[in-house]
Amino acid sequence: MESAGYLFTVIAVMTAATFLTRVLPFVLLYKVADHHILVFLGKYLPPVMIVLLVVYTFKNEDLASTGFLPELGCLALTATLHLLFKHPLVSILGGTGAYMALVQMGVS
Repeated sequence: MESAGYLFTVIAVMTAATFLTRVLPFVLLYKVADHHILVFLGKYLPPVMIVLLVVYTFKNEDLASTGFLPELGCLALTATLHLLFKHPLVSILGGTGAYMALVQMGVS
């Protein structure tokens, strides 16, 4: 079993590395934050990532069967919640909660 000092050092190094990887881009790129490429990426990259996640979710589904209907229903629920409430957390929690409930009931 490792000593407490060793474990504390490992945790401190991991914390510092994580903090630096999160802060460094903001520190280094603060002068170019309004660059047209960064503005473009900030505007269009999040929706593209959502589309990629949806494609990844349905990539192995056989569309000739009805096995993908729970996923499709939860996707529709997530989209509906987002259109109604315009709050990402409500959409994500609602869709994920519904899917997990369906999985636990054995529907999916």
